[in-house]
Amino acid sequence: MTRVTAAVTCLDVLGLLGALGASAATAGDPPGFFRTRQVDGRWWLVDPAGELFLSKGVTTVSFAQDTIRGTDVSPYRQANQAKYGTEDAWREAAAKRLMSWGFNTLGAWSDERLCQVEQDGRRLACAPTIDLGAAYVRRKMQGRQAWLHGVFPDVFDPDFGAIAREVAKARCAPRQNDTAILGWFTDNELRWGPDWRGKEELLTLFLALPAEAPGRRAAVDMLQHRYDDIPRFNQVWKTSFADWQGLRQAGAVTAPVVRKEVYLQNQAVERETNLKDPARAAFVADCDAFSSLLAEAYFRVTSEAVRAADPNHMVFGARFAYVPPEPVVQAAVKYLDVVSFNCYATDPRPVLQAYSVFGKPLIIGEFSFRGADSGLPNSRGAGPIVATQQHRADAFSRYLTLALAQPNLVGYHWFEHCDEPKEGRFDGEDSNYGVVTLRDEVYTVLTQSMSQTNAQAETLHRSPGAP
Repeated sequence: MTRVTAAVTCLDVLGLLGALGASAATAGDPPGFFRTRQVDGRWWLVDPAGELFLSKGVTTVSFAQDTIRGTDVSPYRQANQAKYGTEDAWREAAAKRLMSWGFNTLGAWSDERLCQVEQDGRRLACAPTIDLGAAYVRRKMQGRQAWLHGVFPDVFDPDFGAIAREVAKARCAPRQNDTAILGWFTDNELRWGPDWRGKEELLTLFLALPAEAPGRRAAVDMLQHRYDDIPRFNQVWKTSFADWQGLRQAGAVTAPVVRKEVYLQNQAVERETNLKDPARAAFVADCDAFSSLLAEAYFRVTSEAVRAADPNHMVFGARFAYVPPEPVVQAAVKYLDVVSFNCYATDPRPVLQAYSVFGKPLIIGEFSFRGADSGLPNSRGAGPIVATQQHRADAFSRYLTLALAQPNLVGYHWFEHCDEPKEGRFDGEDSNYGVVTLRDEVYTVLTQSMSQTNAQAETLHRSPGAP
């Protein structure tokens, strides 16, 4: 984005906004911090100077991005030490390089000190991930990780709120007056149902918690409220409890139905199957109702924790990995300034449309394309594999041309800055995601396409209708 200095007059600001077909800062907008605004039916971000813009970011911009799995060896750090000598010299080069390609934001997991580098009066904004749910899982379930293992935090546990407030106070409160903060991601890719981390429903996962766990008690309370009596519950769930107390004292309860991963479910087939099998429909409704309770608690508690520590910046939520059940998004939009999600599809329009019906501004937290000609295995990781770097460049341009026509989109963050090690990072990913190689060599064809598309982004977004 182009920053407006104090020397620029109001008329100058109006001239800049006029280039986007926008108006001056709306009365009531808090000055000095990023916000959203809807203009002629299209959502935009507004920078601290009052200028409309779109967040164009790259994630994981770090001097020592990725160590080889099971080691402390970072090939990218070794290359940067040899090339730049110091981290400050690398930051200066990396930040200016990103801005020269038309990027204005550091996405998740980036070195926020790059925001201090200035070029032609511009600086990068940043959008940190503060991992509130992940912090709870890490502390309460030793050896488990929310993202890697798909462990959903027990949001009914009072400790969840206490940990969220503690982390937000430590991470967000010191930055509450920092004009470089675009907003806060509260987590990344939490599990909202059956997915690549397991086929279990969230409801059955919570029923598998210890009997005294607040989350298990909440699950049983909900089921008891939804059923007139235990025989009806037994009929749907194919169980044989004598009474509700038996369910409360039981261990894990086996799901009567095993569904496909959320992103593989065909909703037309789901509806037809449920019509033919009322018991299955009742079980699915139970799962959706519990997901709604989880989402309501998660987004309320985390948003309140962030805003108590930092009332000045936006809350972007937990970067959905896929479109979750509708009740989850319905709960999220009540508390978030912008709904965030990751989308590795070739064509992002179906995903954008699925979220757009809720009326909130949207930000894509991750998307990417991998090249088969990179010399990297590309054996693990999300997103399409294309033949060449030219195909990566073309895919980037096409993806954003389609995405920016959607009126709710306010930003997009490419995953990621540097390629992953061929031996695999901590989870085994070994893919060609970078805008630079492990030797800090620029993918010129890709970044040329990025520069061109980033320069056109506001025009593409302003134009009505699909391209």
